[in-house]
Amino acid sequence: MNEDHSQPILTLEPLTDAVRTGVEGTGWALSGLQKTTSHQFEGRWEGESTRSAYLFFHRPDGPEEVSIDVYLDETGRGVSGNLALVVDLRPLGALKSVPMTLQSLSEAALQQLPDRVRRPVTLRFRLADASHGIDEAETEVRIKVRLPKSVIGRGHEATKDFVRSVTADFGALLDSEVIRSLGNEDDDLGGP
Repeated sequence: MNEDHSQPILTLEPLTDAVRTGVEGTGWALSGLQKTTSHQFEGRWEGESTRSAYLFFHRPDGPEEVSIDVYLDETGRGVSGNLALVVDLRPLGALKSVPMTLQSLSEAALQQLPDRVRRPVTLRFRLADASHGIDEAETEVRIKVRLPKSVIGRGHEATKDFVRSVTADFGALLDSEVIRSLGNEDDDLGGP
């Protein structure tokens, strides 16, 4: 029996399948998949249940410092999700300035990602131990794209095509001078 891929996606499994097919269709490989179900909530969410899926992708021929992380969620209000390009950058001490770095990354996201969706940009810093110097802090950028409910509502093919397009845009971001200049000197972050 053939499925009608134009029907709205209403549950987690078909959404996971459409997203996975879209990302893998651009040459990325699944690194990991985790599904969770939560039933016990208190307070405002009491009586609710959620099901979530976390998918992690890598380029088989690419550096470990680059991944696409996907979060998908099913609640009583429907399904939703986002994709994030995650890149480990140079240590904090090697960056010219945090504001300039965030500005450059934001401008690159504006140039490479569709303007019809929200594109949050997050810059994270981590010290492996509180005794380490600030200059040694690891730096990570996450550039997200939210899956529009209108796309999910058009079904599997529309969702797969949207994800494939976003994944290609992530590849263009990796090839951008901004990301290349902020990457670790030994890493080739660009696409094939």
